[in-house]
Amino acid sequence: MRKAAWRHSSELASLPEVNRSIAIRPGSVWRRAAAFLGPGYLVAVGYMDPGNWATSIAGGSKYGYALLSVALISNVMAIILQSLCARLAVATGRDLAQACRDAYPKPVSWILWFLAELAICATDLAEVIGTAIGLNLLFDVPLEIGVVITALDVFLILYLQNLGFRWVEAFIITLLGVIAVCFGIQIAMADPDWAGVITGFAPTTEIVTNPDMLYLALGILGATVMPHNLYLHSGIVQTRAYGDTLPERREALRFATLDSTIALMFALTINASLLILAAAAFHHTGRTEIAELGEAHTLLQPILGSAIAPMLFGLSLLCCGLNSTVTATMAGQIVMEGFINFKMQPWLRRLITRGIAIVPAAAVTIAYGEGGTAKLLILSQVILSLQLPFAVIPLVTMTASKAKMGDLVTPRWLTVIAGIIAAVIVALNVKLLVDFVLG
Repeated sequence: MRKAAWRHSSELASLPEVNRSIAIRPGSVWRRAAAFLGPGYLVAVGYMDPGNWATSIAGGSKYGYALLSVALISNVMAIILQSLCARLAVATGRDLAQACRDAYPKPVSWILWFLAELAICATDLAEVIGTAIGLNLLFDVPLEIGVVITALDVFLILYLQNLGFRWVEAFIITLLGVIAVCFGIQIAMADPDWAGVITGFAPTTEIVTNPDMLYLALGILGATVMPHNLYLHSGIVQTRAYGDTLPERREALRFATLDSTIALMFALTINASLLILAAAAFHHTGRTEIAELGEAHTLLQPILGSAIAPMLFGLSLLCCGLNSTVTATMAGQIVMEGFINFKMQPWLRRLITRGIAIVPAAAVTIAYGEGGTAKLLILSQVILSLQLPFAVIPLVTMTASKAKMGDLVTPRWLTVIAGIIAAVIVALNVKLLVDFVLG
């Protein structure tokens, strides 16, 4: 890598308190590969956050299993983009925020920083609402109180980070395990048509020709690739002390890509399970209009015939919200430190980010109740759609640069595929935004 390709030197390590903190001990290939397992699951959290739930429930209840193909295609796109994040981190020692600051003039960098911060706040807003709804469904906590309670997770995050980054990963993976068990039990109760499920993974022309189905398909795709995940992954990959030689970095890239690919396939399983559950429980019983999380929770018991089903739904939503707040916090730290080269105490950064999300969430829940939070959730996804091109395009262009990436530059064929994916995602998100503006 030629340093002249960058405008500035990398002065501050990404997530400096945990950077290169996890040793890669010598031994078998399996042992070295195991040391890289973890960051991918933090990334996977963003692909099953509360913002994704509404689109999956609406798609499954209205069209059955037909939109499973969209979930699969979206996931393949995500796998490729996240592999570029790992490549950028390993090749340059920079996260995406640092790379943008180094590669672009200051005015451009500041605009990208502002948009990234806006995306972080929108992400955190979705997590606040999702966690509050989960508390409400499980423990009957009023939504406005649940929103305030979510601010307390700052202490949990700080405690885990003080123990070490592996503890953060363990916490995330444990909650993901709970989510998987909850959905596994609910799917068994719903007893879906497995032949229909398999058929649903094959794309059909109806997705394009049916405007309503296309809109939901765009919603699923638009809510899948999250801007903050691109910043997050390029930072947390560097928690591994993988060495600086080319063979060591090639191995680190291979294992980091394997980690994120496996984790994102797990995320696909969860998202597909949610869509399958909605299809089996609602679509095949004639309830094709279900789109609200609270409404879906209420109807699970009479439809599936078990009191445990809605409890499992609420528990998985709560775990999903808690997980997402942890990863959004780290993404916020990476964005602020990377773009403006300014280090802020994690607890202060957390409180500021959470405060910005809590104020509108609390105001809307107090004024309008659950219906208002649903609209706010949709608005947060639109904001994320707006910001997405400003994260994806720099990622694809920088990883394609031999001058910036050196020997680990993205192969031309992969750059072409990533470019097509970026163009498709940007076009679809623009369409979502236009549809939102035009009502």
